[in-house]
Amino acid sequence: MSIGVPIKLLHEAQGHVVTLELNNGTVYRGKLSEAEDNMNVQLREITVTARDGRVSQLDQVYIRGSHVRFFIVPDMLKNAPMFKKIGPNAMKGRGIGMGRGKATVARAQARGGRGRAGFRGVTRGRGPNRFDFEIGSRIFNI
Repeated sequence: MSIGVPIKLLHEAQGHVVTLELNNGTVYRGKLSEAEDNMNVQLREITVTARDGRVSQLDQVYIRGSHVRFFIVPDMLKNAPMFKKIGPNAMKGRGIGMGRGKATVARAQARGGRGRAGFRGVTRGRGPNRFDFEIGSRIFNI
């Protein structure tokens, strides 16, 4: 199984300054020295901001990926190759997509139901978002 775009993006951010917030509200900002496929990360030259606002400095830290709420990576990564569409038929077969706007809902309703008719009108969410990546003004959820 290949790794997804958010993991590729995290690997691409190695060597750059990233910010991450843990599930307990603590914010770490430092140079990403290593990232693993399970989102465990190692940072160097870190500024830590606790929930109560206290700021401290650390030389290096290793953070387990399951404790991370979200990452903020540099804006320059929005031009990373994994976001490029390749070939003349890059937009072919896009389907409805994962958007949440009115146009997406209208397309889905016009398309008709999928599956059994007994579940028509019942929506099921994707569950809580585990990780969010923010690049500039764009936020990517996985």
